[in-house]
Amino acid sequence: MIDFQLTKEQLDIQAKYRDFAQRWIVPNRMKYDDLAEFPWEIVKAAYDEGIMNGPMDPQYGGHGHSLLDGALASEELGAGCVGIGICIDANTLALTPLYLAADEAFKKKYFGLINEVKGVAAYCLTEPNAGSDVQSISSTAIKKGDKYVINGHKRFITNGEVSTFMTVFAQTDPEKGSRSLTAFLVPSDSPGVEFKPRLQKMGQRASVQNEIIFKDVEVPVENRIGDEGYGFIIAMKTFDRTRTGVAALSVGNARAAFEKAREWTKSRKQFGKPIAANQAIGFMMADMATKIETARLITWYAAWAYDHDKSKLNKLSAMSKLYASDIGMEVTTDAVQAMGGDGYSRDFEVEKMMRDAKLCQIYEGTNQVQRIVISKSVYKE
Repeated sequence: MIDFQLTKEQLDIQAKYRDFAQRWIVPNRMKYDDLAEFPWEIVKAAYDEGIMNGPMDPQYGGHGHSLLDGALASEELGAGCVGIGICIDANTLALTPLYLAADEAFKKKYFGLINEVKGVAAYCLTEPNAGSDVQSISSTAIKKGDKYVINGHKRFITNGEVSTFMTVFAQTDPEKGSRSLTAFLVPSDSPGVEFKPRLQKMGQRASVQNEIIFKDVEVPVENRIGDEGYGFIIAMKTFDRTRTGVAALSVGNARAAFEKAREWTKSRKQFGKPIAANQAIGFMMADMATKIETARLITWYAAWAYDHDKSKLNKLSAMSKLYASDIGMEVTTDAVQAMGGDGYSRDFEVEKMMRDAKLCQIYEGTNQVQRIVISKSVYKE
């Protein structure tokens, strides 16, 4: 029997993250968008209030959230600000390979470190010539004695220069190519690591992205995450867990833009009546509301499927990310349109939400790549 009723625990998670977003994120979102600075004060507060690393087990400083719990949390962060929300959620992305594939002692050491310093980690997969095409990664990690020597060039790395450590994917045997792809933990202050100036972006400006050069960076063998050659599998399993988070951030952002537009169209009067009374605006708002609800449902279903029935998780996580981020772009654009000149003005914030929405269609696999993933699953079935 289908039941869409959230449990008391889930309602508490939703309320907790909504309260945090209202107190910390909403009042500061335009400031960090203007400054394009990493919101350290908010990240530290997130640690203090038990907001960080929710999907990780309590023994690693998390809260044991299911993926559905995490989707509820991410929606509230996205409703506050996607740019600030991704600073928190990208830390989960970077820690997930450790969570999935590292041994117990390694987990305790590095989860302990990140929680102690109240820091963030970075997920280093994308390269200048290898974005969604993970198999084209050319960075190398050549084993020499009891160390690996890493050389390569990563790009668009979220949390890069502000990270405590990074999860880096590189080939251990160039002759085998992607079949030798392996994951490593690299402290961000390692000799040979060079952070290029952060990317100046259209939206999600509170979030930091860098190009990173690795030149003869030495890491001990024990910093390898999982076995050699398992990097591709680890990367894909990571995305299966995290793409619903991007979907939920998109739903939250769309919801916030819709709510702004709804209040504005109720109060804005033209020709002697609120413009909400005009069918053209009313139908637009009806479509926006419907899109948000359907995007939330596919997100919840994909998250629930991961928690209960992993047979379809690859397809459903891709569907949720694809659909919700496309809807996020549509709804925020319509919110700007419904509010006219005020929507285009920074004074009303929906133009920021529209700018933020775009990147959700791009990172963690572009939506064109999500369609490839989905189509392969469809034909495989």
